[in-house]
Amino acid sequence: MSTTEVAKPSAVLPVLQDYAAIVGEPEILELRELARRVAGRHVKMVNSTAVGGGVAEILNRLVPLMEEVNVPTRWEVITGGEKFFHITKAFHNALHGAPYEGAADWFETFLATNEENRRRMRFDEDFVVIHDPQPVALIAERNSGPHRWVWRCHIDLSNPNAQVWDFLKPWVDRYDASLFSSPQFTRGLRIPQYLFFPTIDPLADKNRDLEPEFVRDVLEKFHIDPARPILTQISRFDRLKDPVGVIRAYRLVKKYEDCQLVLAGGSATDDPEGAAVLQEVEQAATGDPDIHVLNLPPWSHVEINALQRGSTIVIQKSLREGFGLTVSEALWKKKPVVASAVGGIPSQVIHKLTGMLVHSAEGTAYQIRFLLANPSFAKVLGENGYQHVKEHFLLTQNLKRYLVLFLVLLQGD
Repeated sequence: MSTTEVAKPSAVLPVLQDYAAIVGEPEILELRELARRVAGRHVKMVNSTAVGGGVAEILNRLVPLMEEVNVPTRWEVITGGEKFFHITKAFHNALHGAPYEGAADWFETFLATNEENRRRMRFDEDFVVIHDPQPVALIAERNSGPHRWVWRCHIDLSNPNAQVWDFLKPWVDRYDASLFSSPQFTRGLRIPQYLFFPTIDPLADKNRDLEPEFVRDVLEKFHIDPARPILTQISRFDRLKDPVGVIRAYRLVKKYEDCQLVLAGGSATDDPEGAAVLQEVEQAATGDPDIHVLNLPPWSHVEINALQRGSTIVIQKSLREGFGLTVSEALWKKKPVVASAVGGIPSQVIHKLTGMLVHSAEGTAYQIRFLLANPSFAKVLGENGYQHVKEHFLLTQNLKRYLVLFLVLLQGD
């Protein structure tokens, strides 16, 4: 096929041994030994969307690896109507610290939808891992048997709206353990809390090596000039990702540097605000042919990979952030990153070592100009960032954490 056509995803998923060339054979042997101790135990993963967003991407790669090492794992997605996902989006924003103005019946609707899902699902597994607030009330199914229930929170709970958190907390307290992406997100819970970094798959289409010619062809397909500096933010169109703020920072840079801006992403099926935010971004970009707003379908992993690899600097100007896996993706590609010092981003971007942390549009513009003027320093940041991701944020680490967690939860059986 022509290299400018939309690339098709890899048909064959990697196996555990394929990662030995990246993380080393001893790491693979350790994973196999841990898995041997958990072998035969069944796991269920539950979240709210099969496509779009970091949780779905992680589960798409993690579940097959767990199956391979003889830890049978089933992934299920809850269902809900438009009202339910409108409510859970409001919960999401409120838990990130935004005001909450929910209707009187919203909590009842949330619980009713969880109850409908609970009745249609079975929970016979040894471990049930519930991801994020949307399905949190499925814990009502828990009985007094040996099953272990874990709540995996991927969002920033450092400053939650009290009304929403007070509603959710009694459900969370019924779990056996909770997992958070940053120490700052932990809350006053009755149950153990563990630090669980999200991770990227280095062998996935979004992160695997690409030929330079393919990268150039993708840029040109989207009318991006490979010969001029390219600033890129990859994220779904969400106000908390502040894409309009990225445009503001770009325009401050543009006064002094000839550059282009790429805002590429899409939306998740459980996010009803995506279309409205995309419209706001397109309006803010009107009149500037050097701003490329790309609303990509969820299967555009190779294109996103090429856009990141073709970028001069990658931005992640989030206002709040659970973790921001796009940061690790960019660091893995040895790109200098300018990102907000929020949520889990400082775990990835160590200021002036693996990237540059910022607090405003003006600060973002300043650091971008600095890196454009100092390409040798930008290259060092990229190299350091690559090593940091290799040590902490690869899929094999996620597999290891789950296996160790299951062993801990089995103590006392």
